[in-house]
This record gives sequence, structure tokens and C-alpha cells, in this order.
Amino acid sequence: MENIVIRYLDHPKLDHPVFVEGLPGIGNVGKLAAEHLKDELKAVKFAEIISKYFPPQVLVQDDGQIRLVNNEMFYVKRGPGKDLILLTGDYQGLTPEGQYELSDFILREVTKLGVKEVYTLGGYGMGRMVTKPRVLGAATHPDLVKEMEKHGVVFSRGEPGAGIVGASGLLLGLGRMYDVRAVCLMGETSGYFVDPKSAQAVLEVLTKVLDVEISFSELENKAKQIDQITSKLRDIEAAPEMPDKREDLGYIG
Repeated sequence: MENIVIRYLDHPKLDHPVFVEGLPGIGNVGKLAAEHLKDELKAVKFAEIISKYFPPQVLVQDDGQIRLVNNEMFYVKRGPGKDLILLTGDYQGLTPEGQYELSDFILREVTKLGVKEVYTLGGYGMGRMVTKPRVLGAATHPDLVKEMEKHGVVFSRGEPGAGIVGASGLLLGLGRMYDVRAVCLMGETSGYFVDPKSAQAVLEVLTKVLDVEISFSELENKAKQIDQITSKLRDIEAAPEMPDKREDLGYIG
């Protein structure tokens, strides 16, 4: 097979669609945000991407059948100039070459469909628990920076210090070669858990930018579950250490 294969289930006619990417990454923020948006807007799947750059793996579905790991594209028809294309999936590319090839391939496909505007979603790992996540940004054009700042996105010198790794960054960098205007929205996250709170923070910005109304109740419920888990972990860490019984036995002569 070729390195990357796309299978179209439909060929939708879209009006200057905006492209939104949310693939697995730190805290799974981007993937969770994109999937929530997809579900809320009842997006329709129209393409599947499989690649040698993904893990050599199949997933077993609930009915016992298998499928190759993949990326999937969905569309939402909202009216002239407001249509959306969403990308989510099981994995990103495993290697630097794979990351570049997949990002370039995706840009080629979506620009054929009329995409000129891209939003990539991801997490910004803090290495500590975050109560109220900020949304950090990066953009391809200065006017996009100013526009995002109006929506509360933070553009802070030195953050993220190591740059943006993976599809969320490459789609911006390579997007300039395709005359695409692009923004990356990164929600602060500990990186320890799947982070629905950070995903919601990112989506609250994106939905304002796109003029989309959705419910966040499902993400809020997931965030409460994560908070309960982290609260229990804090209690365990704060509890006094119990004597090790094995050490006690060592003193019995």
C-alpha cells in the first residue's frame, strides 16, 4: 500500500469551509474538543485516512469486528462561508517524517475542498494541576493574533518554550505554503489525565470565533469525574505514611 491512503465515503460540496484539527496529544485536549464539537454539531463522516505512519494496529470494536487505526474527517453544513471540516482520529504520525507527510497530505486534501482558514486544537502541558486553564495561542498572521486576543487567548513570550510539536504546529507552518491562515489554540493542562476542563476552555474560544452554539454539559460532567479522581489522589499523597510491616518484621529476633 502507499504511505498514506484516503478513502472518501462522500464528496460534499462545501462553501469556503473552515478546517478544525483535533488529534490525540497532551491531555488529549485537542481530540476531546474536536470530538465534542463533532457530536454536538452532528457532523457527518466523509473520509477515512490510513497510513503506514500510524502504529501497526487494529482496534476491536464493541461488536467484535476490527478496524485499522485511522484519522477521520467530518463535515458540517452551516450556510454560505460557515461550513466546517473536522479532523480527529486515533493517532498522530509516529515519526518526524510521518508527521510532516501526514500534515502535508491533509492540507492538500482540505485545500482542494476550499479551505483557507485552519484552527488546530491541543494541550499545553504544565506538569501540575490546573484549576482554571488559560488558552494560549499561535497564529500565522498578526491580525489573527489581535483577533484571538479579543477572545481572551494568551500570546505570551516564551510560551510554549519548546514550540508546538506535531500536527497542531505543522499545519500552521506548512499551511503558509498553501496560502492558508491558521491559528493554534492550546489549553493549559497538567498532562497527567485526559482533560475535559481544558478542552472546554479551548472550545469556548473556538465557538465564539466560529459563531457556533453548543452545550458543554457533557464536558462539565467529565471534568467533575476527573476532579473526583484527582481529589482522591491528593488525599492519598497528604495521608501520613504507614509503617512498613515488612520492616517491622525485621526487628523480630
